[in-house]
Amino acid sequence: MDGWMDGWMDKIQNLTPRHRQLLVNEPSLYTVKAVFILDNDGNRLLSKYYDRELYPSMKDQKNFEKNVFNKTHKADNEIAFLEGMTIVYKSSIDLFFYVVGSSQENELMLMSVLNCLFESLSQILRKNVERRCLLDNMEGVFLVVDEIIDGGVILESDPQQVLQKVNYRADENPLSEQSVAQHITKKLALTTNVLQSAKEQIKWSILK
Repeated sequence: MDGWMDGWMDKIQNLTPRHRQLLVNEPSLYTVKAVFILDNDGNRLLSKYYDRELYPSMKDQKNFEKNVFNKTHKADNEIAFLEGMTIVYKSSIDLFFYVVGSSQENELMLMSVLNCLFESLSQILRKNVERRCLLDNMEGVFLVVDEIIDGGVILESDPQQVLQKVNYRADENPLSEQSVAQHITKKLALTTNVLQSAKEQIKWSILK
């Protein structure tokens, strides 16, 4: 047994660092290579690449996204295969959502990430999953992505858990009419105070 083990260890030592890492890490939690959101013209709104060796430069990433968009934006499928990658995607009005994994990756796992992302954003954006609303809430969008995936590791696939972790209370209907009204009231009060202060300053400057 010792001789067999020594031989096996010798083979591992002879592997390249990259292949040794793959051997040690399989099966791996690092299932997501990239996530990106494009508009209906293929322009990037958000993107995160978790494998630095995949597309190391901005140019490489945008070329990949362009190729993905060209292959998928008129297709009726939910899964595409391109450049050795498995890509699952979903569209909504003028947005396209993509989750990318390796060619060996479990499609159902990638799809669960995509669905979690879409449902979480749908609740945060109050069902208005479209470009303008997304751009107005980019901070929340980034928080959602980071709660679902960390460095390629899938942390969460339950939208309600994601919403709780980004400080939206799922059990109180995140961004409900009441919470939105409260948010607007606070903003109006702040604006009113600023205007009142400005009026006072103008009044005193005139009196002088």
